[in-house]
Amino acid sequence: MASKSWVQKLTPAAPHGSELLKQERAKSNIDANQLAQFLFTKEALERNERILKLLTADPVFDKSHNYFQGREARIEASLAKAKRLRQLQVQHNWTQDEFMCANELLSEATPYGLHYSMFLVTLREQGTPEQHKLFLEKAENYEIIGCYAQTELGHGSNVRGLETTATWNAADKTFIIHSPHLTSSKWWIGSLGIVATHAVVMAQLSVNGKNYGPHPFVVPVRDMITHEPLPNVHVGDVGPKFGFNTMDNGYLLLNKVKIPHVNMLARFSRIDPETSKYTRPANPSLIYGTLTFVRADIVLKSGSVLARGVTIATRYCAVRRQFQDQDAEASQAGENQVLNYTMVQYRLLPLLATTFALHFTGRGMIRMYQENQKRMSASRDASKSEDTKRHPGPEELNPGTDLLADLHATSCALKAYGSTMAAEGLEVCRRACGGHGYSSFSGIGSYYADYLPTVTWEGDNYMLTQQVARYLLKSARAVLAGKAAANDTTRILKAFLARQDMGAAFDVLGSDTDLVDAFAWRVAFLTFEALRHRDEEKQSWNSLLVDFWRLSTAHAQYMVVKSFHDALSEPATQESLPQDTITILYQLFRLFALHTLEQEASEFFMSAATTVRQIQLARKASMKLLEEIRPHAVRLVDAWSFPDWQLDSSLGRSDGKVYEDMFHRASSLNALNKVIVDPYPNSRVLFKKDGRTSKL
Repeated sequence: MASKSWVQKLTPAAPHGSELLKQERAKSNIDANQLAQFLFTKEALERNERILKLLTADPVFDKSHNYFQGREARIEASLAKAKRLRQLQVQHNWTQDEFMCANELLSEATPYGLHYSMFLVTLREQGTPEQHKLFLEKAENYEIIGCYAQTELGHGSNVRGLETTATWNAADKTFIIHSPHLTSSKWWIGSLGIVATHAVVMAQLSVNGKNYGPHPFVVPVRDMITHEPLPNVHVGDVGPKFGFNTMDNGYLLLNKVKIPHVNMLARFSRIDPETSKYTRPANPSLIYGTLTFVRADIVLKSGSVLARGVTIATRYCAVRRQFQDQDAEASQAGENQVLNYTMVQYRLLPLLATTFALHFTGRGMIRMYQENQKRMSASRDASKSEDTKRHPGPEELNPGTDLLADLHATSCALKAYGSTMAAEGLEVCRRACGGHGYSSFSGIGSYYADYLPTVTWEGDNYMLTQQVARYLLKSARAVLAGKAAANDTTRILKAFLARQDMGAAFDVLGSDTDLVDAFAWRVAFLTFEALRHRDEEKQSWNSLLVDFWRLSTAHAQYMVVKSFHDALSEPATQESLPQDTITILYQLFRLFALHTLEQEASEFFMSAATTVRQIQLARKASMKLLEEIRPHAVRLVDAWSFPDWQLDSSLGRSDGKVYEDMFHRASSLNALNKVIVDPYPNSRVLFKKDGRTSKL
């Protein structure tokens, strides 16, 4: 329904949001553009701007009706967007980075999502040259569309418990892929519901009655011409979800489906078609490289995910005015900006600090992964290890893979911590926006719902903490035995043992280095405590799971604090930014570290890393930092350089026109306002008038 002319003339009460944000930016001397270039590089920002212009000019990517559409309409629109993105990729010869940038700007999952993020990656990483020719080249050209089918209706994190079987048939050199139970159904598989023609199916390999564990197989699921399910294949969409409803997550049941020998991805494991002999991976550690990279990427992106919510909430809390400061002078009469209230600052500004902490940590993780890949390519043959009873995680591999073990544990701890902080932080941001935060137009609620699966996929966050604890306990045993590898984990464990009798005495308020060391001390203390419970007191693994979760969280927090501090200490940082900006970044570092210390006060005191008095002073220091960072809040979120089109938020508009945009969406874009209903219960008529172009 078009707004009446007199409605169109109305404006928000002064001061207007645009003026308030202008005043906010004038309070700070931070050059947001310069800081953005430091965070992302000038080239990346220019690339984003170039691709943004392409997307916003194309009607296929119109976002104006996103918040009003039901799931079926959103799936239909998202499939159209996915196809158009692929067309643009070919038309403009986009690199992988450019293609991913376009997807980030679009900010919604499409039915092609698992094709390029998992199917192509798995074929590339685990296929042989022959299989690259047979499958990968077609997949890269989108002649076949694929997905990665691992999770089942009855099994998620426990990959070794998967029920789907792949039985080798020597007579005709085929594998028989079978779902023996209802709980064998592959479930939650992105891109499978309506789009995929093929799936990489993880199934238990059985050869001559012997089970060799889960292996990947390329399985056709739909006819290449009709797109109908193939014989003995039952496939479809799992239905509406809490979020992520632009993705066609699917189910898959297979009834003794035969596939050729070549369909088992064989870069690392293979069956000799003539002898039926199973060949183990030359280096099983390499299999975990892709998974580790995915987790490292989640850590890097968790900062950006949280920054979206913080950007929206910070801008809106600078525009929104409520009540009057009870201690305000008469000259300052009028409603106060919500961002001026310390309770709001206490909720938002530590999250602002967390966005930068996670960003620098993620960058460090990617560098660590790249270094690992270089070293792993020259590592010794792990197949010579005689440890046949190792657990499935690479943290149990032989000493030749110590770097991978350290990287794997790091990626597990940081994935769990980073994605949890991002997900829970988005909800804090939504609530900081008050009642309007509950509207879809805030841009936070739907984004939170779409991001939420991240805390479960690529390793459930609570399950991952067990792998971290296992690695730390193993490292502690090696340190005590004098056989420890040289890495940061063993360094902090050795430092703790050397000083535990004399105590810590860290100056957490006067020295940033001591502050980092206090986090390391806490990790070491919790590690040796857990080791004592496990090895000396012989407590069961299950009874220690909560201790292990706390240990993993402490380990992640230490790594984030250390990464943030290291990034600020690098010469490149000192050379790239003016001292005023560096000073603010150090304040953000201290706020993140001291706020975390305050939240985890009992463990810091228990480990003797800090005294009770230091904890009390840390709380006061945090409050002082909130006051110092407050004038720079808007410019700091500006540095994340989110275009308004990407945020798709009334509350987070960079120009501050919050109320104008919110009213426009509700009044002019809302199709329900074109309906005149018959409200009386005795009438069978539902609609007296329906001006919508399509039914709801």
